[in-house]
Amino acid sequence: MSDYLARIAAVDDSGPKLNAVLAINPDAAKEEAAARKVKGPLAGKAVLIKDNIEVAGPMATTAGSLALKDNVTGRDAPLVARLRKAGVVILGKTNLSEWANIRSSSSSSGWSAIGGQTKNPHAIDRTACGSSSGSGSAVAAGLAWAAIGTETDGSITCPASVNGIVGFKPTVGMVSRTHVVPISHSQDTAGPMTRSVADAALLMNALAGTDPADSATAEADKRKADFTAGLATANLKGVRIGVLRKQAGNHPALLALFDKALADLKAAGAELVEIAFEPSPEMGRDEFTVLLYELREDMGAYLRSLPAKQGPKSLADLIAFNKAHPEELRWFGQDVFEQAEATTDQIGYTAARANSLKLAGAEGIDRLLRENKVTFLVAPTEGPAWPIDLVLGDHFVGVGAGNLSAIAGYPHLSVPMGAVEGLPIGLSIMGAKWDDKRVLEAGAAYERARTAAVPVPSFKRWGE
Repeated sequence: MSDYLARIAAVDDSGPKLNAVLAINPDAAKEEAAARKVKGPLAGKAVLIKDNIEVAGPMATTAGSLALKDNVTGRDAPLVARLRKAGVVILGKTNLSEWANIRSSSSSSGWSAIGGQTKNPHAIDRTACGSSSGSGSAVAAGLAWAAIGTETDGSITCPASVNGIVGFKPTVGMVSRTHVVPISHSQDTAGPMTRSVADAALLMNALAGTDPADSATAEADKRKADFTAGLATANLKGVRIGVLRKQAGNHPALLALFDKALADLKAAGAELVEIAFEPSPEMGRDEFTVLLYELREDMGAYLRSLPAKQGPKSLADLIAFNKAHPEELRWFGQDVFEQAEATTDQIGYTAARANSLKLAGAEGIDRLLRENKVTFLVAPTEGPAWPIDLVLGDHFVGVGAGNLSAIAGYPHLSVPMGAVEGLPIGLSIMGAKWDDKRVLEAGAAYERARTAAVPVPSFKRWGE
Protein backbone atom coordinates (compact mmCIF):
# COMPACT_ATOMS: atom_id res chain seq x y z
CA MET A 1 0.00 0.00 0.00
CA SER A 2 2.88 2.37 0.73
CA ASP A 3 3.92 2.16 -2.93
CA TYR A 4 0.48 3.35 -4.02
CA LEU A 5 0.54 6.21 -1.52
CA ALA A 6 3.94 7.28 -2.85
CA ARG A 7 2.64 7.12 -6.40
CA ILE A 8 -0.41 9.21 -5.49
CA ALA A 9 1.87 11.80 -3.92
CA ALA A 10 4.10 11.85 -7.01
CA VAL A 11 1.57 12.11 -9.85
CA ASP A 12 -1.80 12.98 -8.30
CA ASP A 13 -0.87 15.52 -5.64
CA SER A 14 2.15 16.90 -7.48
CA GLY A 15 3.85 16.57 -10.86
CA PRO A 16 1.10 16.28 -13.48
CA LYS A 17 -1.54 16.60 -10.71
CA LEU A 18 -4.13 14.22 -12.13
CA ASN A 19 -6.73 15.12 -9.47
CA ALA A 20 -7.94 11.51 -9.61
CA VAL A 21 -7.93 10.81 -5.85
CA LEU A 22 -10.14 12.91 -3.56
CA ALA A 23 -9.27 11.37 -0.20
CA ILE A 24 -6.98 8.78 1.35
CA ASN A 25 -8.50 6.40 3.88
CA PRO A 26 -6.73 7.16 7.18
CA ASP A 27 -7.57 3.63 8.35
CA ALA A 28 -6.02 1.96 5.30
CA ALA A 29 -2.90 0.75 7.14
CA LYS A 30 -5.04 -0.84 9.86
CA GLU A 31 -7.25 -2.45 7.22
CA GLU A 32 -4.17 -3.76 5.42
CA ALA A 33 -2.98 -5.47 8.59
CA ALA A 34 -6.42 -7.03 9.11
CA ALA A 35 -6.52 -8.19 5.47
CA ARG A 36 -3.50 -10.41 6.08
CA LYS A 37 -5.79 -12.70 8.09
CA VAL A 38 -8.16 -13.14 5.14
CA LYS A 39 -7.60 -15.95 2.67
CA GLY A 40 -8.40 -15.41 -0.98
CA PRO A 41 -7.17 -13.73 -4.16
CA LEU A 42 -8.42 -10.27 -3.18
CA ALA A 43 -6.81 -10.21 0.27
CA GLY A 44 -4.66 -7.11 0.65
CA LYS A 45 -5.55 -5.63 -2.75
CA ALA A 46 -5.78 -1.83 -2.60
CA VAL A 47 -8.94 -0.49 -4.23
CA LEU A 48 -10.18 3.07 -4.68
CA ILE A 49 -13.91 3.82 -4.43
CA LYS A 50 -15.76 6.45 -6.48
CA ASP A 51 -16.92 9.22 -4.18
CA ASN A 52 -20.62 8.67 -4.70
CA ILE A 53 -20.35 5.34 -2.83
CA GLU A 54 -20.47 5.39 0.97
CA VAL A 55 -17.52 4.03 2.95
CA ALA A 56 -17.66 3.73 6.73
CA GLY A 57 -15.08 5.78 8.58
CA PRO A 58 -14.04 9.42 8.52
CA MET A 59 -14.23 9.94 4.73
CA ALA A 60 -17.20 11.92 3.45
CA THR A 61 -19.28 10.79 0.48
CA THR A 62 -19.62 13.99 -1.53
CA ALA A 63 -20.58 13.10 -5.12
CA GLY A 64 -18.08 15.91 -5.81
CA SER A 65 -20.40 18.61 -4.45
CA LEU A 66 -19.79 21.16 -1.72
CA ALA A 67 -23.36 20.45 -0.62
CA LEU A 68 -22.21 17.06 0.70
CA LYS A 69 -18.68 17.97 1.82
CA ASP A 70 -19.55 16.96 5.41
CA ASN A 71 -21.54 13.85 4.47
CA VAL A 72 -19.80 11.35 6.76
CA THR A 73 -22.47 8.67 7.14
CA GLY A 74 -20.62 5.97 9.08
CA ARG A 75 -22.12 3.43 6.65
CA ASP A 76 -20.51 1.00 4.27
CA ALA A 77 -22.46 0.54 1.07
CA PRO A 78 -23.16 -3.22 0.86
CA LEU A 79 -20.84 -3.46 -2.14
CA VAL A 80 -18.04 -2.00 -0.01
CA ALA A 81 -18.85 -4.39 2.83
CA ARG A 82 -18.56 -7.28 0.36
CA LEU A 83 -15.14 -6.03 -0.76
CA ARG A 84 -13.92 -5.75 2.83
CA LYS A 85 -15.16 -9.29 3.58
CA ALA A 86 -13.03 -10.52 0.67
CA GLY A 87 -9.96 -8.82 2.15
CA VAL A 88 -9.88 -5.73 -0.05
CA VAL A 89 -8.20 -2.67 1.47
CA ILE A 90 -10.14 0.53 0.79
CA LEU A 91 -7.34 2.92 -0.16
CA GLY A 92 -9.48 6.03 -0.59
CA LYS A 93 -12.06 7.84 -2.70
CA THR A 94 -11.81 8.98 -6.32
CA ASN A 95 -12.89 12.21 -7.98
CA LEU A 96 -15.82 12.12 -10.38
CA SER A 97 -17.92 14.30 -12.61
CA GLU A 98 -19.98 16.12 -9.99
CA TRP A 99 -23.34 14.43 -9.32
CA ALA A 100 -22.23 11.75 -11.81
CA ASN A 101 -22.49 14.27 -14.69
CA ILE A 102 -26.25 14.82 -14.45
CA ARG A 103 -26.28 18.48 -13.33
CA SER A 104 -25.64 20.29 -16.61
CA SER A 105 -25.94 19.72 -20.35
CA SER A 106 -22.64 21.54 -20.97
CA SER A 107 -20.41 20.09 -18.26
CA SER A 108 -16.76 19.11 -18.43
CA SER A 109 -16.38 15.42 -17.58
CA GLY A 110 -14.22 14.84 -14.56
CA TRP A 111 -14.82 18.23 -12.91
CA SER A 112 -16.18 18.56 -9.41
CA ALA A 113 -16.24 21.46 -6.99
CA ILE A 114 -14.57 19.25 -4.38
CA GLY A 115 -11.81 17.76 -6.52
CA GLY A 116 -11.32 20.09 -9.47
CA GLN A 117 -10.66 18.73 -12.96
CA THR A 118 -9.50 15.12 -13.34
CA LYS A 119 -6.88 14.63 -16.06
CA ASN A 120 -6.14 11.73 -18.37
CA PRO A 121 -2.67 10.27 -17.63
CA HIS A 122 -2.19 9.51 -21.35
CA ALA A 123 -2.59 13.20 -22.19
CA ILE A 124 -3.07 15.50 -19.22
CA ASP A 125 -4.75 18.21 -21.27
CA ARG A 126 -7.44 15.73 -22.39
CA THR A 127 -10.53 14.33 -20.73
CA ALA A 128 -10.65 11.29 -18.50
CA CYS A 129 -14.36 11.10 -19.44
CA GLY A 130 -17.15 10.78 -16.94
CA SER A 131 -18.49 10.25 -14.55
CA SER A 132 -16.07 7.66 -13.12
CA SER A 133 -13.21 9.81 -14.35
CA GLY A 134 -11.12 9.60 -11.20
CA SER A 135 -11.46 5.83 -11.05
CA GLY A 136 -10.38 5.46 -14.68
CA SER A 137 -7.47 7.89 -14.40
CA ALA A 138 -6.27 6.38 -11.12
CA VAL A 139 -6.17 2.81 -12.42
CA ALA A 140 -4.41 3.86 -15.63
CA ALA A 141 -1.84 5.81 -13.60
CA GLY A 142 -1.17 2.91 -11.22
CA LEU A 143 -2.54 4.69 -8.14
CA ALA A 144 -4.28 1.53 -6.93
CA TRP A 145 -4.67 -2.11 -7.92
CA ALA A 146 -8.21 -1.35 -9.10
CA ALA A 147 -11.12 1.01 -8.57
CA ILE A 148 -14.89 0.88 -8.39
CA GLY A 149 -16.93 3.12 -10.64
CA THR A 150 -20.63 3.60 -11.23
CA GLU A 151 -22.60 3.94 -14.43
CA THR A 152 -25.99 5.18 -15.51
CA ASP A 153 -25.07 5.52 -19.19
CA GLY A 154 -21.39 5.29 -20.15
CA SER A 155 -19.85 6.36 -16.85
CA ILE A 156 -17.75 3.21 -16.40
CA THR A 157 -17.14 2.29 -20.02
CA CYS A 158 -16.20 5.72 -21.39
CA PRO A 159 -13.55 6.43 -18.71
CA ALA A 160 -12.25 2.88 -19.20
CA SER A 161 -11.95 3.44 -22.95
CA VAL A 162 -10.19 6.81 -22.96
CA ASN A 163 -7.88 5.88 -20.07
CA GLY A 164 -6.86 2.56 -21.66
CA ILE A 165 -8.17 0.20 -18.98
CA VAL A 166 -10.87 -2.44 -18.55
CA GLY A 167 -14.29 -1.31 -17.35
CA PHE A 168 -17.23 -3.61 -16.71
CA LYS A 169 -20.83 -2.47 -16.32
CA PRO A 170 -22.68 -5.52 -15.03
CA THR A 171 -26.34 -6.34 -15.50
CA VAL A 172 -28.39 -3.89 -13.44
CA GLY A 173 -29.35 -5.88 -10.35
CA MET A 174 -26.15 -7.90 -10.10
CA VAL A 175 -24.55 -5.41 -7.66
CA SER A 176 -26.28 -3.53 -4.82
CA ARG A 177 -26.90 0.22 -5.14
CA THR A 178 -27.79 0.78 -1.47
CA HIS A 179 -25.93 3.80 0.01
CA VAL A 180 -24.80 4.94 -3.44
CA VAL A 181 -25.74 8.49 -4.46
CA PRO A 182 -28.30 7.82 -7.20
CA ILE A 183 -29.43 9.09 -10.55
CA SER A 184 -31.76 6.34 -11.75
CA HIS A 185 -32.88 3.12 -10.12
CA SER A 186 -33.66 1.84 -13.62
CA GLN A 187 -30.12 2.20 -14.92
CA ASP A 188 -27.62 2.77 -12.07
CA THR A 189 -25.03 0.13 -11.24
CA ALA A 190 -21.53 -0.08 -9.82
CA GLY A 191 -18.76 -2.07 -11.47
CA PRO A 192 -15.01 -2.77 -11.53
CA MET A 193 -12.36 -0.71 -13.33
CA THR A 194 -9.10 -2.64 -13.67
CA ARG A 195 -6.02 -3.32 -15.76
CA SER A 196 -7.20 -6.73 -16.95
CA VAL A 197 -10.41 -8.66 -17.50
CA ALA A 198 -9.23 -11.26 -14.98
CA ASP A 199 -8.99 -8.58 -12.28
CA ALA A 200 -12.50 -7.35 -13.15
CA ALA A 201 -13.81 -10.91 -12.81
CA LEU A 202 -12.12 -11.26 -9.41
CA LEU A 203 -13.84 -8.12 -8.19
CA MET A 204 -17.18 -9.27 -9.58
CA ASN A 205 -16.91 -12.39 -7.42
CA ALA A 206 -16.92 -10.11 -4.38
CA LEU A 207 -19.35 -7.45 -5.65
CA ALA A 208 -22.20 -9.59 -6.97
CA GLY A 209 -25.04 -10.66 -4.72
CA THR A 210 -28.53 -10.02 -3.45
CA ASP A 211 -29.19 -7.08 -1.13
CA PRO A 212 -32.58 -7.15 0.63
CA ALA A 213 -32.60 -3.34 0.61
CA ASP A 214 -32.29 -3.20 -3.20
CA SER A 215 -35.16 -5.03 -4.87
CA ALA A 216 -33.41 -4.96 -8.25
CA THR A 217 -30.88 -7.47 -6.88
CA ALA A 218 -33.49 -10.11 -5.95
CA GLU A 219 -32.11 -12.51 -8.57
CA ALA A 220 -28.43 -11.74 -8.07
CA ASP A 221 -27.59 -14.69 -5.82
CA LYS A 222 -29.19 -17.02 -8.35
CA ARG A 223 -27.59 -15.35 -11.36
CA LYS A 224 -24.05 -14.77 -10.08
CA ALA A 225 -21.29 -17.28 -10.72
CA ASP A 226 -17.60 -17.74 -10.18
CA PHE A 227 -16.72 -15.15 -12.80
CA THR A 228 -13.10 -16.33 -12.87
CA ALA A 229 -13.87 -20.00 -13.55
CA GLY A 230 -12.73 -20.95 -17.05
CA LEU A 231 -11.63 -17.39 -17.80
CA ALA A 232 -8.02 -18.33 -18.52
CA THR A 233 -9.01 -20.84 -21.19
CA ALA A 234 -12.10 -19.14 -22.64
CA ASN A 235 -11.98 -18.93 -26.41
CA LEU A 236 -13.99 -17.56 -29.31
CA LYS A 237 -13.93 -20.56 -31.64
CA GLY A 238 -17.24 -20.71 -33.47
CA VAL A 239 -18.70 -17.81 -31.47
CA ARG A 240 -20.85 -15.56 -33.66
CA ILE A 241 -20.30 -11.86 -32.93
CA GLY A 242 -22.39 -9.01 -34.31
CA VAL A 243 -20.41 -6.03 -35.61
CA LEU A 244 -22.20 -2.68 -35.19
CA ARG A 245 -20.45 -0.96 -38.07
CA LYS A 246 -22.59 2.21 -38.08
CA GLN A 247 -21.67 2.81 -34.44
CA ALA A 248 -17.94 2.93 -35.25
CA GLY A 249 -18.00 6.50 -36.53
CA ASN A 250 -16.06 7.76 -39.54
CA HIS A 251 -12.56 8.60 -38.28
CA PRO A 252 -10.13 6.69 -40.56
CA ALA A 253 -7.60 5.85 -37.84
CA LEU A 254 -10.29 4.67 -35.44
CA LEU A 255 -11.91 2.55 -38.15
CA ALA A 256 -8.53 1.01 -38.98
CA LEU A 257 -8.01 0.16 -35.32
CA PHE A 258 -11.49 -1.36 -35.09
CA ASP A 259 -10.79 -3.44 -38.20
CA LYS A 260 -7.61 -4.70 -36.55
CA ALA A 261 -9.60 -5.75 -33.48
CA LEU A 262 -12.13 -7.51 -35.71
CA ALA A 263 -9.30 -9.32 -37.49
CA ASP A 264 -7.98 -10.43 -34.09
CA LEU A 265 -11.42 -11.74 -33.14
CA LYS A 266 -11.64 -13.60 -36.44
CA ALA A 267 -8.15 -15.03 -36.02
CA ALA A 268 -9.24 -16.28 -32.59
CA GLY A 269 -12.01 -18.27 -34.26
CA ALA A 270 -14.99 -15.92 -34.03
CA GLU A 271 -17.52 -15.66 -36.84
CA LEU A 272 -18.23 -11.99 -37.53
CA VAL A 273 -21.66 -10.85 -38.66
CA GLU A 274 -22.05 -7.31 -39.97
CA ILE A 275 -25.19 -5.68 -38.54
CA ALA A 276 -26.74 -2.49 -39.91
CA PHE A 277 -28.48 -0.91 -36.92
CA GLU A 278 -29.86 2.55 -36.34
CA PRO A 279 -31.49 3.19 -32.94
CA SER A 280 -34.80 4.97 -32.83
CA PRO A 281 -34.47 8.60 -31.66
CA GLU A 282 -37.35 7.83 -29.29
CA MET A 283 -35.01 5.65 -27.24
CA GLY A 284 -32.69 8.46 -26.17
CA ARG A 285 -35.55 10.93 -25.83
CA ASP A 286 -37.46 8.65 -23.48
CA GLU A 287 -34.33 7.62 -21.59
CA PHE A 288 -33.75 11.28 -20.74
CA THR A 289 -37.30 11.61 -19.44
CA VAL A 290 -36.71 8.57 -17.21
CA LEU A 291 -33.44 9.97 -15.87
CA LEU A 292 -35.02 13.34 -15.11
CA TYR A 293 -37.99 11.87 -13.25
CA GLU A 294 -35.98 9.29 -11.32
CA LEU A 295 -33.25 11.80 -10.46
CA ARG A 296 -35.70 13.97 -8.54
CA GLU A 297 -37.37 11.01 -6.83
CA ASP A 298 -34.28 8.90 -6.12
CA MET A 299 -32.03 11.78 -5.08
CA GLY A 300 -34.61 13.04 -2.63
CA ALA A 301 -35.02 9.59 -1.11
CA TYR A 302 -31.23 9.24 -0.75
CA LEU A 303 -30.76 12.66 0.84
CA ARG A 304 -33.56 12.01 3.33
CA SER A 305 -31.89 8.70 4.28
CA LEU A 306 -28.71 10.39 5.46
CA PRO A 307 -28.07 10.23 9.21
CA ALA A 308 -27.35 13.95 9.56
CA LYS A 309 -30.37 16.13 10.35
CA GLN A 310 -28.78 19.09 8.62
CA GLY A 311 -28.04 19.39 4.91
CA PRO A 312 -30.04 19.13 1.70
CA LYS A 313 -33.05 16.80 1.70
CA SER A 314 -34.29 17.20 -1.88
CA LEU A 315 -33.19 18.06 -5.39
CA ALA A 316 -34.78 21.48 -4.89
CA ASP A 317 -32.44 21.98 -1.90
CA LEU A 318 -29.44 21.15 -4.09
CA ILE A 319 -30.55 23.65 -6.73
CA ALA A 320 -30.90 26.33 -4.05
CA PHE A 321 -27.50 25.45 -2.58
CA ASN A 322 -25.80 25.82 -5.96
CA LYS A 323 -27.41 29.21 -6.52
CA ALA A 324 -26.07 30.33 -3.15
CA HIS A 325 -22.55 29.08 -3.93
CA PRO A 326 -21.23 30.65 -7.17
CA GLU A 327 -18.10 28.49 -7.08
CA GLU A 328 -20.36 25.57 -7.95
CA LEU A 329 -21.70 27.26 -11.08
CA ARG A 330 -18.60 29.06 -12.35
CA TRP A 331 -17.92 26.72 -15.27
CA PHE A 332 -21.37 25.38 -16.10
CA GLY A 333 -24.88 25.58 -14.74
CA GLN A 334 -27.57 23.21 -13.50
CA ASP A 335 -30.11 23.18 -16.30
CA VAL A 336 -30.54 19.38 -16.05
CA PHE A 337 -31.21 19.62 -12.31
CA GLU A 338 -33.83 22.26 -13.02
CA GLN A 339 -35.43 20.16 -15.76
CA ALA A 340 -35.54 17.19 -13.39
CA GLU A 341 -37.20 19.25 -10.67
CA ALA A 342 -39.91 20.19 -13.17
CA THR A 343 -40.42 16.62 -14.47
CA THR A 344 -43.36 15.44 -12.38
CA ASP A 345 -45.61 13.63 -14.87
CA GLN A 346 -45.69 10.08 -13.51
CA ILE A 347 -47.86 8.74 -16.33
CA GLY A 348 -45.51 10.20 -18.93
CA TYR A 349 -42.52 8.81 -17.04
CA THR A 350 -44.01 5.32 -16.87
CA ALA A 351 -44.68 5.35 -20.61
CA ALA A 352 -41.17 6.65 -21.33
CA ARG A 353 -39.55 3.91 -19.27
CA ALA A 354 -41.59 1.19 -20.96
CA ASN A 355 -40.76 2.51 -24.43
CA SER A 356 -37.05 3.14 -23.87
CA LEU A 357 -36.64 -0.29 -22.25
CA LYS A 358 -38.47 -1.96 -25.13
CA LEU A 359 -36.39 -0.15 -27.77
CA ALA A 360 -33.08 -0.92 -26.04
CA GLY A 361 -33.94 -4.43 -24.82
CA ALA A 362 -36.62 -6.48 -26.56
CA GLU A 363 -36.41 -4.57 -29.86
CA GLY A 364 -32.76 -3.62 -29.43
CA ILE A 365 -30.13 -6.00 -28.06
CA ASP A 366 -32.48 -8.98 -27.75
CA ARG A 367 -33.69 -8.67 -31.35
CA LEU A 368 -30.20 -8.07 -32.75
CA LEU A 369 -28.83 -11.14 -30.98
CA ARG A 370 -31.76 -13.33 -31.98
CA GLU A 371 -32.24 -12.30 -35.62
CA ASN A 372 -28.54 -12.40 -36.42
CA LYS A 373 -27.90 -15.55 -34.36
CA VAL A 374 -25.03 -13.89 -32.52
CA THR A 375 -23.94 -14.12 -28.86
CA PHE A 376 -22.36 -10.67 -28.48
CA LEU A 377 -22.34 -7.24 -30.11
CA VAL A 378 -19.14 -5.24 -30.60
CA ALA A 379 -18.30 -1.64 -31.46
CA PRO A 380 -15.68 0.90 -30.42
CA THR A 381 -16.58 2.15 -26.95
CA GLU A 382 -15.86 5.83 -27.54
CA GLY A 383 -13.68 8.05 -29.71
CA PRO A 384 -10.29 9.41 -28.64
CA ALA A 385 -10.17 11.63 -25.55
CA TRP A 386 -11.01 15.23 -26.45
CA PRO A 387 -9.30 18.33 -25.03
CA ILE A 388 -10.53 19.46 -21.62
CA ASP A 389 -12.66 22.56 -22.12
CA LEU A 390 -14.22 24.04 -19.01
CA VAL A 391 -15.65 26.95 -21.03
CA LEU A 392 -17.47 25.01 -23.77
CA GLY A 393 -17.78 21.60 -22.11
CA ASP A 394 -17.45 18.07 -23.48
CA HIS A 395 -17.06 17.15 -27.14
CA PHE A 396 -18.52 13.65 -27.51
CA VAL A 397 -18.20 12.40 -31.10
CA GLY A 398 -21.09 9.93 -31.22
CA VAL A 399 -19.08 6.71 -31.37
CA GLY A 400 -20.32 3.54 -29.66
CA ALA A 401 -23.56 1.77 -28.75
CA GLY A 402 -23.30 1.57 -24.98
CA ASN A 403 -26.60 3.37 -24.48
CA LEU A 404 -28.34 0.16 -25.57
CA SER A 405 -26.78 -1.77 -22.68
CA ALA A 406 -27.29 1.13 -20.28
CA ILE A 407 -31.01 1.56 -20.96
CA ALA A 408 -31.73 -2.17 -21.15
CA GLY A 409 -29.62 -2.81 -18.03
CA TYR A 410 -27.49 -5.45 -19.79
CA PRO A 411 -23.76 -6.20 -19.32
CA HIS A 412 -21.21 -4.10 -21.20
CA LEU A 413 -17.44 -4.61 -21.11
CA SER A 414 -14.84 -2.20 -22.50
CA VAL A 415 -11.40 -3.70 -23.20
CA PRO A 416 -8.44 -1.70 -24.57
CA MET A 417 -7.95 -2.32 -28.31
CA GLY A 418 -5.07 0.09 -28.99
CA ALA A 419 -4.74 3.80 -29.59
CA VAL A 420 -5.24 6.59 -32.09
CA GLU A 421 -2.33 9.06 -31.95
CA GLY A 422 -1.41 7.77 -28.50
CA LEU A 423 -4.98 8.15 -27.21
CA PRO A 424 -6.53 4.86 -25.98
CA ILE A 425 -9.63 3.34 -27.56
CA GLY A 426 -11.73 0.56 -26.05
CA LEU A 427 -13.61 -2.29 -27.68
CA SER A 428 -17.17 -2.71 -26.37
CA ILE A 429 -18.48 -6.25 -25.89
CA MET A 430 -22.20 -6.32 -25.08
CA GLY A 431 -24.40 -9.29 -24.25
CA ALA A 432 -27.83 -10.33 -23.06
CA LYS A 433 -29.26 -9.75 -19.58
CA TRP A 434 -27.50 -11.81 -16.88
CA ASP A 435 -24.89 -12.95 -19.43
CA ASP A 436 -22.16 -11.22 -17.43
CA LYS A 437 -19.88 -14.24 -17.16
CA ARG A 438 -19.86 -14.94 -20.89
CA VAL A 439 -19.20 -11.28 -21.67
CA LEU A 440 -16.17 -11.38 -19.37
CA GLU A 441 -15.01 -14.62 -20.99
CA ALA A 442 -15.25 -13.04 -24.45
CA GLY A 443 -13.27 -10.06 -23.19
CA ALA A 444 -10.52 -12.27 -21.77
CA ALA A 445 -10.32 -14.22 -25.03
CA TYR A 446 -10.05 -10.99 -27.04
CA GLU A 447 -7.43 -9.66 -24.61
CA ARG A 448 -5.25 -12.70 -25.38
CA ALA A 449 -5.83 -12.38 -29.13
CA ARG A 450 -5.20 -8.64 -29.33
CA THR A 451 -2.27 -7.69 -31.57
CA ALA A 452 -2.44 -3.90 -31.27
CA ALA A 453 -0.11 -2.24 -28.81
CA VAL A 454 -1.77 -0.85 -25.68
CA PRO A 455 -0.37 2.62 -24.88
CA VAL A 456 1.43 3.49 -21.67
CA PRO A 457 0.53 6.75 -19.90
CA SER A 458 2.91 9.60 -20.73
CA PHE A 459 1.77 12.02 -17.99
CA LYS A 460 2.39 14.79 -20.51
CA ARG A 461 0.24 17.06 -22.64
CA TRP A 462 -0.86 15.46 -25.89
CA GLY A 463 1.82 15.68 -28.57
CA GLU A 464 4.69 16.52 -26.22
